[in-house]
Amino acid sequence: MNLKNKSWKTSGAGAAVLLAALSTLLTSLTDNNPATNPDWNVFFAQAAAALGLLFARDNNKSSEQVGASKAAEATET
Repeated sequence: MNLKNKSWKTSGAGAAVLLAALSTLLTSLTDNNPATNPDWNVFFAQAAAALGLLFARDNNKSSEQVGASKAAEATET
């Protein structure tokens, strides 16, 4: 896998946000305190941000560098 032509910066940030969201959720679910409830609104907001970052393209990468086709670009505009 050639990371030079992939959007590794935004994908890495997305993976980090997703791991942080999951760890916070799992901590609140498994802390043996029945009074602790996970904040689902925060979790889903973090998960949505993580997914956005996972599918985003780095600013310094062109569509051709990341393998996007011309047909896909034409339908997006």
